[in-house]
Order: sequence, then structure tokens, then C-alpha cells
Amino acid sequence: MEYTIQKLAHIAGISTRTLRYYDQIELLKPARTNSTGYRIYGQSEIDRLQQILFYRELGVNLDRIKQIITSPTFDSEHALREHRQKLLEKREQLNQLIANVDRTLALTKGSIPMTNKEKFEGFKQTMIDENESKYGQEIRAKYSDERIDASNQKIKALTESQFAEIKQLDVTIHEVLAQAFATGDPSGELAQHVADLHRQWLSYYWSTYSKEAHAGVAQMYVDDERFTSYYDEKQQGHAAFLRDAIHIYTGTKIE
Repeated sequence: MEYTIQKLAHIAGISTRTLRYYDQIELLKPARTNSTGYRIYGQSEIDRLQQILFYRELGVNLDRIKQIITSPTFDSEHALREHRQKLLEKREQLNQLIANVDRTLALTKGSIPMTNKEKFEGFKQTMIDENESKYGQEIRAKYSDERIDASNQKIKALTESQFAEIKQLDVTIHEVLAQAFATGDPSGELAQHVADLHRQWLSYYWSTYSKEAHAGVAQMYVDDERFTSYYDEKQQGHAAFLRDAIHIYTGTKIE
């Protein structure tokens, strides 16, 4: 069965503009264009769109999706099984979040007791779950499941005071980054200070530190728009400046 761009957009729940953009970037080309100039999509394109939308739901950016589904080794059945597993993990994360919210609501109503330790443990788990949901696939592909699992375990082991220190360090990094950015010199004293603060911040999460991994994270802040937007929220260019400062600090540049 074939679909016009309007019909495919309707059944997929996306806009025709999105489909045109996918065509433009050669992520999803139509099967053909009919005599009136309309894009026509067949079953092969529909199956590919399904894969694209699955990956988008998991937070994978379009460039990475294109790399995956155009790879000669791409296996659609294997991909579907991976999607299913990721969705099950996402459901489990949501169930944990819902359970924590329900328990907190019950505490608010006075129907059950909840210790401060339980609140804190739930908050740490929520942070882990949110990070996994937003960035899990990319960082696990980059740093391995073992390393990310070890990092999550280290977060779970944090004391309340250590967790407070991390939060304050994050605030300090942004403040010093703004001051360093104003100097325009990523090799300057302020910029190198913020790079060192960033190393300290990472050390709360990583079981082991390496300059190469630190430089790799800094590069990801520029390559991944989600990280870029976090550091560029108040001033565009902060993420790239931080990347440059860290590359100088570590003496390691990721090509």
C-alpha cells in the first residue's frame, strides 16, 4: 500500500514539514514522486519511518539515527528488539518515579511515614532515571555499560552532604564559567580554574578519572545539542568555551 505525504503524516502523528525535512537530509526519501509532484511512500519507507520514530522517542538525535539505519550491518529485527528492551527499561523508570511520587503524596497526607533518608534515596534514584532517559543511550555507547553502571552506583552511595556539595559545585562552575567567558581566553587563569572545578564535579560521579575521558565529555557538550543548551542557557558560546578550556587543561583534544 502506498501513501501520500499527507496521509503518512496523519497516520504517523507527525507533520508533513517533518517528512519533507527527513527527505531533505536524506534520512527518509519517498519511494517516488507522482505526476503531480506529490511524494509517495511505500511499505519500505513506512517501516523505516517507524524505526526513526522509535529512535527519536528514545532521545537519539537525527544524525545518529541516520548513521544507524543506513549502516550496512543494520538489522531491523534486532533494532526492534532493542527498542522493546529500552521501552521496558523506560517503563520501569517511570514506574519507579510514580511510586516515589505516590509515596511522597501519601506522606504529605500523613497516611505513611517516610524518613529523610528515604526521601533522599528516592531523589538520587530520580536523578539517575532522568539521566538514563535523556542521555543513557549515547553515554553508554560512548563509555560502556560497565562504566555508566559504576557511575550510577557511586551516585547511590553519595551522602546527603556530598550531594549538596555537587549541587553547589555545579552552581559555582556556571558562575566562574561566565566570568571566564568574559575574558575570551580559554587558557587563562579563570578558564583553567573552571576546568579544574569541572574535574572535581566529574569525580563525584566517576569511579576513575582520565584526561582523555574528560576531554571526550567536553567535546560532547558541543556535539550534542542537549548538553550545549544546558551550558548555553544564559550565554551562547559557553559550552564551546568550556570545551576549549578543558581541552587545554587536559592537553587532550578529541578530533
